[in-house]
Amino acid sequence: MAASRPADAPRPPVPADPPVYVIGAGPGGLAVARELRERGVRAVVLEKSDRVGASWRGHYDRLRLHTTRRLSALPGLPMPRRFGRWVSRDDVVRYLEKYAEHHRLEIVTGVEVHRVERTADGTGWLLRASGGRELTGSAVVVATGFNHTPRLPDWPGSAEYDGELLHAAGYRDAAPYRGRDVLVVGVGNTGAEIAVDLAEGGAARVRLAVRTPPHILRRSTLGWPAQYTGVLVRRLPVRLVDRLAGPVGRLSTPDLSAHGLPRPDTGLYSRVRQGAIPVQDVGLVDAVRTGRVEVVAAVRAFEDGAVVLADGSRITPDAVIAATGYVRALEGLVGHLGVLDGRGRPVAHGGRTSPRAPGLYFTGFTNPISGMLRELAIDAGRIAKAVKRSAGAPAAKAVKESAGTSAAEAVVEPVVEPVVEPTAEEPK
Repeated sequence: MAASRPADAPRPPVPADPPVYVIGAGPGGLAVARELRERGVRAVVLEKSDRVGASWRGHYDRLRLHTTRRLSALPGLPMPRRFGRWVSRDDVVRYLEKYAEHHRLEIVTGVEVHRVERTADGTGWLLRASGGRELTGSAVVVATGFNHTPRLPDWPGSAEYDGELLHAAGYRDAAPYRGRDVLVVGVGNTGAEIAVDLAEGGAARVRLAVRTPPHILRRSTLGWPAQYTGVLVRRLPVRLVDRLAGPVGRLSTPDLSAHGLPRPDTGLYSRVRQGAIPVQDVGLVDAVRTGRVEVVAAVRAFEDGAVVLADGSRITPDAVIAATGYVRALEGLVGHLGVLDGRGRPVAHGGRTSPRAPGLYFTGFTNPISGMLRELAIDAGRIAKAVKRSAGAPAAKAVKESAGTSAAEAVVEPVVEPVVEPTAEEPK
């Protein structure tokens, strides 16, 4: 966490200029804070939970990165070799904790930012946060995460369904489902891994509801990680990558058409550009081929205690786990600034900003084929360079020497009288 010091230790000078506020203490936010600090710019990270890496802590137990340890490290601190090539969820959390400590980042936990606005004089940013806080920053970096708010489709009849229905965000391991019939909805990487976890963990029956067949890749072929290929082809024309990926996919993974998973009609990179990252095979292919995971049609509705599928069939599983993705949930935070597209995604990210909101940066809201953590690390440097270029680095030397300054004392006290919290549900 943030650096600490004995209560009676002398405090170094603190720059008088407003800091850059980074919203979110996940990997993207921590990397940006480090890169800003390296350039002499004071950055304060605001995190609504009580610890860094909150979203990573909530992922299912068997999760491992699909990107290699070497290409998943953030700037300024390699991941330890003992983590292995494919880093586990718990080791990612340990790494984020160590990263914040190693770089002595200023992090304030328990502060949720609800709205970002321009200051009255137009020279900075006003952050309205929990507890009536109003914080003024010279720039703002939004790093609240790609997987922010679980998205559960509004299936007809789902509100009246009396069976067990939960989003994959609430799944941890297979233990509660031993001996039970489970339907997993969605065949992205999360749905595929949960289905395999259930099959290996003793579920009596596992079915996987698929709307659009995914591209499936081996995580590693003859020692060559799929991520390396993603890095190499990312800048190539989409049509070229689609043509190259077809033969590679047919060679690396078997045809599962007979089991309900035909090869997709749309090219691999075309699907990536639409937002669908290929499924990294960590057991799904074998589970489908052996019948331990049965592929069924997409869910259409819930009716009279049954799940109605798109092909008209009805099934009655004991539990339904919806691996149906997340939404960014940025509308309440910055939607009024005109910086989001029709799907609620930032129109600019990394070191670029929208002309409507100079000084407002976003990181972590794309899902690139080359690996999320790798791109977060690259974006962090670009954002820090852009911030320093546009605003300079006032009191750079003082920032370098003030690593231990108490961030909590610096920013958590509101600068105006507290306001009454709204009674309507606030944006998360």
